[in-house]
Amino acid sequence: MTDINDDTIQAAGCVLWRRSPVDGELEVCLVHRPKYDDWSHPKGKLKRDEEPLTGALREVAEETGYDAVPGTELPTAHYLANGRPKRVRYWAAEAGTGSFAPNHEVDRLLWLSPTAARNRLTQPRDRILVDALLDALRLA
Repeated sequence: MTDINDDTIQAAGCVLWRRSPVDGELEVCLVHRPKYDDWSHPKGKLKRDEEPLTGALREVAEETGYDAVPGTELPTAHYLANGRPKRVRYWAAEAGTGSFAPNHEVDRLLWLSPTAARNRLTQPRDRILVDALLDALRLA
């Protein structure tokens, strides 16, 4: 648990993946957030006393419309958000059933090859998560 005096924003998300329905190749899901005009992995702040994995799966469902089957935990991101430290825990997660509908948080969703996803991501720190996903899937 976090220290009561810790000002760190706690968040969680997933690097959501699937096999292409066209050619069976690996695809990574990226979401576009109009508020920040950025492309990222689905993620969000945890609710009070919410377990990180539970929050990660909730955020995937809210932002993408897909259920997700969690896999390996990926590297945790640490950075400043509006002057406050932020910690985002990530998991590899295979997309289950669902479909995307634009909403106020996410207006676009793309399924891209790992290379295209790496190139589209706005934050360099998010790119290492694509590599970590590939490593995790190779070991699975």
